[in-house]
Amino acid sequence: MSRYEDLTSELLMGMRLYGVRYQRIALHAPFGLQYDDAPGRAQLHFVGRGSLLIRSASGVIYPLQAGDALLIPHGKPHALISSEEAVCEPISTFNSRPICASVCAIDDSTELCPDNSDVILFSACMAFELGGMQPLVHTMPDVMLVSTLLAQYPEIQPILDAMERETRQRKAGFAGILSRLADVVAAQIVRGWVENGCGKGSGLVQALRDPRLSLAMAAMHRAPGENWTVERLARESGSSRSVFAARFQTATGMTPLRYLTELRMRLAVERIVNEGEAVESVAFHLGYGSLAAFSRAFKRIVGTPPGALRAERDMR
Repeated sequence: MSRYEDLTSELLMGMRLYGVRYQRIALHAPFGLQYDDAPGRAQLHFVGRGSLLIRSASGVIYPLQAGDALLIPHGKPHALISSEEAVCEPISTFNSRPICASVCAIDDSTELCPDNSDVILFSACMAFELGGMQPLVHTMPDVMLVSTLLAQYPEIQPILDAMERETRQRKAGFAGILSRLADVVAAQIVRGWVENGCGKGSGLVQALRDPRLSLAMAAMHRAPGENWTVERLARESGSSRSVFAARFQTATGMTPLRYLTELRMRLAVERIVNEGEAVESVAFHLGYGSLAAFSRAFKRIVGTPPGALRAERDMR
């Protein structure tokens, strides 16, 4: 494994991609389902039976067959259609019935989970957090197809085959099993994209591929609460302060300390919102000597005080 691959694997350990709402969708042609914009949410669609088209926010048409999966990482509006001429209706207007706690059935029939549908899909609306790699989310394409990864990652195929069986056969507990498999497929799509260079266009990827910069970045990600200075980071990379600072700025578009602050704030949001950690504890573990200094940095980067974020979490 190369140093780049090793560092990428280390950073991906912070990835959190899990479904918050799942749907088994059964349809008869002609049909058209419109999904609205869902900022901060990814959407996965898996085809268990039949074929359909997905029209992206930019109007690009993607044909999908049984066994295909597609991830829309930014939650942009899109449509599931039987043909390019199909009339779309908001998905909220279709029949919806709970199957279990987190999965509902959506169909155009009066029968629950009908067996005679032309097309059956399993869809997942997902929370998407890449931890220290979060800036990469903004560089992802609007649509990511699992089919582009199968040659390089053949281990994905058995998961897709299992999803197809569960979608069609509907054995006991199928909805819960499908939801877990959908989470794994989405994570595989993201990992494959990252390991393949993120489309070659990300400044973060350029920095990760730089042998010297990657050493300093790995140090920040391993110990974000350390009292890092540009001088210390330069020593980690084996460069002079001026050379390191210039190369880091060129590759990432920000200074090393700005990158460190943004990394800390992304980790702070995750700890406060997802893990319920106290604000004071988060500030301490991320290297801030006072709650006031942490709060100022948090509000500058995130746009809201950490206390307000914690209060919002507690009200859920």
